[in-house]
Amino acid sequence: MVEDAERAGILKPGDTIIEPTSGNTGIGLALIAAVKGYRCIIVMPEKMSMEKEAVLKSLGADIVRTPTSAAFDSPESHICTAWRLKNEIPNSHILDQYRNASNPLAHYDTTAEEILEQCDGKLDMLVAGAGTGGTLTGVSRKLKEKCPNIVGVDPEGSVLIHSEESDEHTTFEVEGIGYDFVPTVLDRSLVDMWYKSNDAETFTMSRKLIGEEGPSVEPASSTGGSSGSAMAAAVKMARELKEGQRCVVILADSVRNYISKFLSDQWMVEKGFLSLEAQTNKKVWWWSHTVQSLQVPAPLTITPSLSCQKTMEILRAKTFDQAPVVDDTWMDISCSVLCDHSAILGMVTLGTILSSVHDGKVELSDAVGAVLCKDFKQVHLTDTLGKLSFFLKAHSFVLVVHDHIQYDSDGSAHLRHAVFGVVTPIDLLDYIAST
Repeated sequence: MVEDAERAGILKPGDTIIEPTSGNTGIGLALIAAVKGYRCIIVMPEKMSMEKEAVLKSLGADIVRTPTSAAFDSPESHICTAWRLKNEIPNSHILDQYRNASNPLAHYDTTAEEILEQCDGKLDMLVAGAGTGGTLTGVSRKLKEKCPNIVGVDPEGSVLIHSEESDEHTTFEVEGIGYDFVPTVLDRSLVDMWYKSNDAETFTMSRKLIGEEGPSVEPASSTGGSSGSAMAAAVKMARELKEGQRCVVILADSVRNYISKFLSDQWMVEKGFLSLEAQTNKKVWWWSHTVQSLQVPAPLTITPSLSCQKTMEILRAKTFDQAPVVDDTWMDISCSVLCDHSAILGMVTLGTILSSVHDGKVELSDAVGAVLCKDFKQVHLTDTLGKLSFFLKAHSFVLVVHDHIQYDSDGSAHLRHAVFGVVTPIDLLDYIAST
């Protein structure tokens, strides 16, 4: 994409490359930009791993994060944010992997040729994940005559291909594949069969590949999350093949980008992909006690319109380090009840306010809604202290909630979340010491 833009006279020395990405294409662009002397700005959703951000920064790229929940056509999305930056920054360009014909063409000319050479031109099935669609489209166009079974992999929650169970976009943890829109470069007509992967099988397979097949995978680190999706699909789809037939699986991602994610037992348990019980050999006496056993202080909640300055004053006065930020349009003040329509917007901490002010992202007069922390854990009153302690090993606080069904006057039912409070390690230690 860079070379084609240079030949077309679009990219010139000293220009800026801006790209909305899940991070993988961004790393490639940042590397080329560093070599060729371009400034590079990468825009990616918040859910993308910190390892990707670290690699990008080491390559000299500037990083802009956007809300994961933002739809692709929302002004806050990584795509719209990138285009806004392009309009603001002189001599900047978006190569646009989602619509750039050079994306699939690169795989048509190189990736597909490598596969044909390595397989002596003989293969019976190809399995590849679908992100922008560049790899899947480019390789499939060249292999179509020789390979009658092209399998595309799309995660549950993505809309690249609709499943029978749901055609709505929902969140998913795997990175690099799946979107809430269909990229222009993705030619779905080339795909013979689609496989809908789920996060649990994806990360289980990724870890299995590393643990059991690492030495036979070159390089052994080429087993990122989307690689697990592709392999999980291949294991099932290849059952349709006969003995002696050949299945090629494209492992398009590296575990280097996910050390703090699916490679971490802590992360896997928190996301529900590993059993907490299986990770704990010795349980202490209080392990099975419930969170309800704790004397959880009454909750202090903040509305997003409150200023950072006022929030700091309240937290200091109440001797709290953090508080839930709630949408007051969905809150019943009399009973601190919140509904499920994103009422709990996030958490605010003194640390997030300080870091945001230090980085120049906000002023103390700005609304606290601009500095929300979305990476927080929740437990219910019926959860065990063992589960709570596991969360507190990696997090400085945990939000305690209680769910119940509420019926309105029109007979409609809604799931409501009652915020019982915020628990910190000292609360758990006090209980252990006094019981």
